[in-house]
Amino acid sequence: MTHGGEVTSVHLQIVKDPNRKKVFIEIPSPHSGQIIGKVEAASPEDIDLMFEKAAVAQKSWKLVPLNERVEKLLKVADFLEANKEVIAKTLMHEVGKPKKIADGEVTRTADLVKFLCNQSLMLQNESFFSEQFPKTKPGKIAFTYREPLGVILAMPPFNYPVNLAATKIIPALLMGNACVVKPPTQGSISCAWLVKACYDAGVSPELLAYAPGRGSDIGDYIVQHPGSQAVLFTGSAEIGKRIAKNAGMKQLVFELGGKDAAIVCEDADIQVAAQKVVNGAFSFSGQRCTAVKRVLVVESIADKFVEALLPLVKKLKVGSPHEDVDIGPVVDDRSADFIHGLLDDARKHGAKFVLGGERTERLFQPTIIDHVTKAMKLAWEEPFGPVLPIIRVKDIKEAIEIANHSEYGLQASVFTENIDTAFMAAKQLEVGSVQINGEPARGPDHFPFLGIKNSGLGPAQGARYSLESVSRIKSVVFNLKSKN
Repeated sequence: MTHGGEVTSVHLQIVKDPNRKKVFIEIPSPHSGQIIGKVEAASPEDIDLMFEKAAVAQKSWKLVPLNERVEKLLKVADFLEANKEVIAKTLMHEVGKPKKIADGEVTRTADLVKFLCNQSLMLQNESFFSEQFPKTKPGKIAFTYREPLGVILAMPPFNYPVNLAATKIIPALLMGNACVVKPPTQGSISCAWLVKACYDAGVSPELLAYAPGRGSDIGDYIVQHPGSQAVLFTGSAEIGKRIAKNAGMKQLVFELGGKDAAIVCEDADIQVAAQKVVNGAFSFSGQRCTAVKRVLVVESIADKFVEALLPLVKKLKVGSPHEDVDIGPVVDDRSADFIHGLLDDARKHGAKFVLGGERTERLFQPTIIDHVTKAMKLAWEEPFGPVLPIIRVKDIKEAIEIANHSEYGLQASVFTENIDTAFMAAKQLEVGSVQINGEPARGPDHFPFLGIKNSGLGPAQGARYSLESVSRIKSVVFNLKSKN
């Protein structure tokens, strides 16, 4: 794999059929539109070979003692820390991530790798005795331990192509699995750095295969392939449904979209709520499944809340990701056009544009839209951009009803000074996680993370949970000889 411009090349030894014709995919910059690199696309024949070799490599890898697997994979963190600048630079060029956010992704990933390695050594096995169950005699003892699933298909997203690749690849390898990673097209070069880190740590290309390619070309083929025993995917609900339909009898762990609501109650600390909402809505230009996608604010304090938002949003710097900015371009023209369509629909239905709304190619000014109603698409659809819709409600009951009336169920925030209100809302909100007086977030990365409805599928993620999701319990039962 090679690419030009200011992005340093990544050279990988990839398991592919040497006799087939090479096909390359060009990767454009979200900022300039110029081609910043290219990746060699995997063909169906390449994918067949990858799964075949991965199955063989996994049989040996699962026999490697866990402490030796940990020792090897800890070197991945060392590689990431040593190459932080160039990896962050790749993220800036390829997915438009501002430098401080790109730096943060690399650092966070290195910390995650180290934490996962340590956590894997702490997983506990269990024992069961037959007499623990009513009316059962002694004489049977069951011991459990965890076994790998086999070959894992990992499919990370464009917005965190290093970190969310690591959340899949590292647990899979630690637990004794092989892995085939199908990176996002926009993000393939960045994801390749993590794969290279694994290769430099001593993981073979057979054990960790790298399969770039457009989803329209190889997506269905790789998902349906009988060579994998699990699919770990982060992306849109639309693609998640397609994968679930095509994957067959496999373990599925999906992190999908969200329409995360921030509920601001009458007794909320308005300044705290405003700062948290701005952080949640506009970080990485809102291109996060956990971004605040709508505010449900009680009418009696709505004007004060909007006033508190304005100076915070006006301070955000907008521009090239290669500069010190808060808001950069969205990933591609298709995304920009979709956001533009949602803004036009809101204007058509009478929403009040308090701030922003302007677009220059793929770059949007941070936008606050007040008086959004349930008749507008923006109330329900995920913009994945720097857009904050505000829906005014009469009370928290109405806010919870609107928040729950959604196809998504990832996270929600509740801003209140009343602990009873906080617990009541947390219990009634139909989401995987509720943040009290804080913005939605995936981390810290050892916290359980999951979505319901169209926001997720399968077991929870987050350190120990991720390790468990790529392994299964085996029970060994000893039938003891009676001495009677």
